[in-house]
Amino acid sequence: MSDSRRTPRHRRRRTALTIGLPVALAASGALAYGSVFGLGLGLGLGEKDRAAAAVPAWTTAAADGFAAVNALGQQGTYGGRGGRTVTVTSLADLEKYAAAPEPYVIVVAGAITVNPTGKEIKVASDKTIIGSGTSGHIVGGGFFLAQGVHNVIIRNLTIRDSYQGVWNDKEHDFDAIQMDGAHHVWIDHNDLRHTADGLIDVRKDSTYVTVSWNRLSNANKAFGIGWTQNVVTDITIHHNWIRETEQRNPSTDNAAHAHLYNNYLEDTPGTAITSSYGNYARGRTRMLLENSYFQGMRNPVIRDSTAVLAQRGNVLSGTSGRNESGGGAAFDPRAYYGYTADAAVDVPAVVKAGAGPRSSLGSASATRSAAGAGAGATRTLTVAKDGSGQYTTVQAAVNAVPAGNSSRVVISVKPGTYRETVTVPADKPHVTIQGSGASRKDTVIVYGNAAGLRKPDGSGTYGTPGSATVAVRSDDSRLRNLTVSNDFDEAAHRSLTGHQAVALLAAADRIVLDGLIITGDQDTLELETAAKDVPGRVYVTNSYVVGNVDFVFGRATAVIDRSVITLKKRWDGTSAGYITAPSTPAGSKGILINRSTVNGDVAASSFFLGRNWHPGGDTTADPQATVRDSRLSAAIKRTPWTDMGGFSWKEDRFAEYRNTGPGAGPASSDRPHLTDARAADQEVADWLGGWTP
Repeated sequence: MSDSRRTPRHRRRRTALTIGLPVALAASGALAYGSVFGLGLGLGLGEKDRAAAAVPAWTTAAADGFAAVNALGQQGTYGGRGGRTVTVTSLADLEKYAAAPEPYVIVVAGAITVNPTGKEIKVASDKTIIGSGTSGHIVGGGFFLAQGVHNVIIRNLTIRDSYQGVWNDKEHDFDAIQMDGAHHVWIDHNDLRHTADGLIDVRKDSTYVTVSWNRLSNANKAFGIGWTQNVVTDITIHHNWIRETEQRNPSTDNAAHAHLYNNYLEDTPGTAITSSYGNYARGRTRMLLENSYFQGMRNPVIRDSTAVLAQRGNVLSGTSGRNESGGGAAFDPRAYYGYTADAAVDVPAVVKAGAGPRSSLGSASATRSAAGAGAGATRTLTVAKDGSGQYTTVQAAVNAVPAGNSSRVVISVKPGTYRETVTVPADKPHVTIQGSGASRKDTVIVYGNAAGLRKPDGSGTYGTPGSATVAVRSDDSRLRNLTVSNDFDEAAHRSLTGHQAVALLAAADRIVLDGLIITGDQDTLELETAAKDVPGRVYVTNSYVVGNVDFVFGRATAVIDRSVITLKKRWDGTSAGYITAPSTPAGSKGILINRSTVNGDVAASSFFLGRNWHPGGDTTADPQATVRDSRLSAAIKRTPWTDMGGFSWKEDRFAEYRNTGPGAGPASSDRPHLTDARAADQEVADWLGGWTP
């Protein structure tokens, strides 16, 4: 898009901030990392490709919270994604695959009894162990993650009944899940109960752990964290139902950062089990405890004098004894990851309904596309520069997809740098392009066109959309686990008019950009629709977007969720720029930045959150951008919105809500904030309009 400011044409007058009416929606649940891939048509491929199974969303899921943070050489937590999916029904097979050096997605189908009782199954790195629906049970034993084990998901299992008849058992260290020095572990949607010792033990400097949506019950010790003098552990604990457990609910010792939110702790009266305490911050722990619900607990929140424990928004009902906080400021979790907490009053209902194993996880029934992509088997085309795949360029694989295909085609791109431009045309929907490497950095698609450069065939300049390294023009298409870059050299083309250089263009409906690095300078990420009067929705998650001038722009209805927006200096080393430049049509939703982080090595107060783009002086455009529940660096100006092309931003739709960090600021006429009521109509589900990626 142009960086110039045009003289406005006739402009209607409107109120300073107009929020569009919300789209009517069916209720939708939390958005998972990755997508539910649809099922594909035969493409005349080899027998190996014909046998490729459909890829359910649960095989590609990745963690939130601290387990999603890139650290210690690990890019978040995604378990066995990319490895074989195997189904086990015996202890021997479970042990074999859990301890294997290769990545695996291991589906536990049925109840597996552990022999001898109390044995802890050793789990190696890069594993997802998941129950098939609600049938996956581990009886009489548990799992153990040793020093250095990383990238493990334990999900949707019932782990139970290693109890040896002694309530506060000092002889039998039989845990459901124990880790000693592991990192990047996600424990999610399990039912853990009736063990001899703790249900979960996170020990000996284990870190980057998330424990979410579990039921923990009927045990003396629920959940212990620590057993070390080092202050290392970073852990997120949310949406767990902890009931009928006496102690360690959890007990958190010497944790560097412990974020507990939206947990439901319940002590039911009249039972033989009575809680001695609830959440406990010990040693030099720094704990933030928010929006949790304590029902009938004795001593619901306690802390050592050496610990820091900050509380906010919690509800205590029928509790007694100690409820403590203090020691100073804890920490801001949004400095590490994005999240949205439910209201504490809603937690009992939300957690009771959602915690524990789900029938939709680990089940073949999850292989249908949410967009109705068809009923054949998913087909995979492989791309490798070294000739070991079916194609050596990404575009060649796209060309092999039949026009009008009604089912999912996955283009799996092996690690390497692919210097090419790629276009997925409008007549080839349901295409997924995904890197097969362990990291999004392993597979790079890069080119260096710019709007003002002349095409080699002499037919004119590329223009802004034509400069894109990757252009996705087909509905229901997805990009995953890639870097997409435009490396146009502005310094070498200073005299050129038209430095717009798009890395990724999305110009269709229901596009998912998941786990990407999208990097450039001006106009990095262009979010458009197929035509001005045609809807186009884009969901960007778990990604990095890098640029300096209008680098998230266009007329699409777009959500950037749980991502990092990195500000970049210009080619001459100066710091100045704009993140968003929406050109939203009237009556449509624009750009929503949600639960994300804005950072970058640029000067303080040098970047705007955005400006209003009216292409060609279009007076009918009604640009909209909302930035909410995000952490803003000091680079953001105190007056974060500005005019473009002679149009006043105050006559368009720009707002913030509950942002934090040094770049956040109070509401004013120059910095509109949404009210709580308006914010309720500007959430991810409102933007997506009934579509669940």
